[in-house]
Amino acid sequence: MTTTTDLVSYEDALASYDPVMGLEVHVELGTKTKMFCGCSTELGRDANTQTCPTCLGMPGALPVVNAIGIESAIKIGLALNCEIAEWCRFARKNYFYPDMPKNFQTSQYDEPIAFDGYLDVQLEDGETFRVQIERAHMEEDTGKSTHVGGATGRIHGASHSLLDYNRAGIPLIEIVTKPIEGAGERAPEVARAYVRELREVIKALGVSEARMEMGQMRCDVNLSLRPHGREKFGTRSETKNVNSLRSVERAARFEIMRHAAVLNDGGTIIQETRHFHEDTGSTTSGRVKEEAEDYRYFPEPDLVPVAPSRAWVEEIRAGLPELPLARRNRLVAEWGITALDMQSILNAGALDLIVATIDAGADAASARKWWMGELARSANESGVALDELAITPVQVARVAELVLKGDLNDKLARQVIEGVLAGEGGPDEVVDKRGLKVVSDDSALGTAVDEAIAGNPGIADKIRGGKLAAAGALVGAVMKATRGQADAARVKELILEKLGVSEG
Repeated sequence: MTTTTDLVSYEDALASYDPVMGLEVHVELGTKTKMFCGCSTELGRDANTQTCPTCLGMPGALPVVNAIGIESAIKIGLALNCEIAEWCRFARKNYFYPDMPKNFQTSQYDEPIAFDGYLDVQLEDGETFRVQIERAHMEEDTGKSTHVGGATGRIHGASHSLLDYNRAGIPLIEIVTKPIEGAGERAPEVARAYVRELREVIKALGVSEARMEMGQMRCDVNLSLRPHGREKFGTRSETKNVNSLRSVERAARFEIMRHAAVLNDGGTIIQETRHFHEDTGSTTSGRVKEEAEDYRYFPEPDLVPVAPSRAWVEEIRAGLPELPLARRNRLVAEWGITALDMQSILNAGALDLIVATIDAGADAASARKWWMGELARSANESGVALDELAITPVQVARVAELVLKGDLNDKLARQVIEGVLAGEGGPDEVVDKRGLKVVSDDSALGTAVDEAIAGNPGIADKIRGGKLAAAGALVGAVMKATRGQADAARVKELILEKLGVSEG
């Protein structure tokens, strides 16, 4: 087994080899019932309470296809620019594993519902990379195995295993890319960007929440290396069930370095599945990978073929929402920002929050400013995601409105946000409780202005002599005296009036 100490450097690996990737993404559909029976798909229920003879594979139990599952598969295929099959069948994928109660998985083999598509993804620098899609096919999920008694939570070393079949039969769509070539040193970044864009597409379609941390979307990273100038692909490894964007990138990067180390030493890459370890960013061997013929696929005899009418497919196409890339390009133009600005917003997880804040009445610049500035800082300091902060887009829009009206300046607005995050109430409540409104009344400001002038006679003389820039020091003195609550623009006007100086 290659360990983390056996690797060559990433740069050295790329100097000799071209990486070729294939990404297989499984998406759990958000249907209310399972793919071939009426059992609930609700999460969090007691183990084995959402099962029936069909999803447990009892003799004589017959499956029935979930129509919403078919519709969701067609939506995904259309969003990925795929051809939609006019006729396709389910197949039995035969293999024994304890979490497969039927000893076969109902899937699709040579007749997928969607095929020959593509997805354009944007990289960190704004470059677009097109990933070709081989197929998107329907199948069912397996049960969940919990291995008990070992140190790693894996089957090796465990004393026994517990099986929960609640998940068995939940609808899945498996989306398989064609070989991804030509990415070079950016291959891991392309893998991450692809899975991220695919997740956004799935969420936009409303067919799944696609939460990777909950297993609703997971990626198998297939990777091989070939020497520069050679056309034939190398032997691939398949890192299974990677469940975060960062881990997809790390798994691809590690496997590039591991493959290169084996090949440089004259070794042979074994076609196998591998496990990714979050703590080390490394992979370890799983099992030798079967070929398709090892699964003894044959058509599922208990299910009729799926033959979606062209009229239905076009009806589904007409109802598709605006897809994420098109939406981002539109917002870039509407907001007057760059593609890199948008990339920063995406990386921060702020896009939907900013849009919701604009929908609540804020202007685009203000919404971006608060989410990407003060709130991003607070989230970073708290170690949480932006959407986990205790503040809503409506509340942020209200803060922006108070600033626009002149009731708050930026300093006071930051204090209001701090109060909202601390649970002191909405923006208006925090303003009232903390007494944070901007002071703009001339009578209230006059005394502070007089004291600033009297306390800084030298600066006042400079202003009278025409050095208007010196007024900033007096404005600062007034702001300090009023704890930052003075209207700075009005303070400057009063200072110049009292000193008999005109800006014009």
